[in-house]
Amino acid sequence: MTATPVTRKDVLRRTAVHAAVSVCSSVVLSLAMAHMLFGNNPDASVPVGFVTVSVVGMGVICSSLLGGGLSYRSAVLLQQLSQVRAELLHLSCTDQLTGLLNRRGYDEAATLALTKAHEAKMPAVALMCDIDHFKVINDQFGHEFGDRVLVEIGQVLRSFAEQHDMLVARHGGEEFAALMIGISAEQAVQHANALRRACAATEVASQGLSAYVTVSIGVASSQVEMNLSQIMRSADQALYIAKHGGRNRVARAEALMDPIAA
Repeated sequence: MTATPVTRKDVLRRTAVHAAVSVCSSVVLSLAMAHMLFGNNPDASVPVGFVTVSVVGMGVICSSLLGGGLSYRSAVLLQQLSQVRAELLHLSCTDQLTGLLNRRGYDEAATLALTKAHEAKMPAVALMCDIDHFKVINDQFGHEFGDRVLVEIGQVLRSFAEQHDMLVARHGGEEFAALMIGISAEQAVQHANALRRACAATEVASQGLSAYVTVSIGVASSQVEMNLSQIMRSADQALYIAKHGGRNRVARAEALMDPIAA
């Protein structure tokens, strides 16, 4: 659900409306009370006790009505402000091109997930994924097509993440990051190779142009007391191995072994 932005102008306008409603309500209720007390004859005599009781009663009614109305409008305004704040927070953590988490959103979510994994003594594995020859793609097909490549690969990653309970994000440029909880490094390598093959099988097409792109992936397991920055650095080192080993492959950081081809 997309929240409707509430601006300072909106707040001032609604405040003015509330004030106008309050004044009009007071005038109407005052006239109604005067009519009730005096009828059509302003010179009519009215018992003092009746006037006192009527005034007090009318005051209570006016205060209740106006207070209730203002409280309701304030609650609505606070709800709208809360929705806007939630929307702004979502936007600040989302990559606008791919719709995935951006680096800030990933760091926050992954840090929390990694902390919970450590507390539960569960294994965690990080992945760094990089689109191969992305600069060449941009130079050959144009930046608009390059953006299309990022969107398509992002969709593959999103679908894969939903199937395997994986946290995924666009980490920056043509790099994507992921975190998997509760699986071994060997299982993570299998998942990474499946992801690599899924990306390679995806045809990217835009405005009469089409191409298949590949990705390289670095895999790193979280060691005891390893924070997110450290595990992502290890995954990035593994990615470096994969890139320099020929690309379109997966490499593990732990053993600094040769790239693992499917």
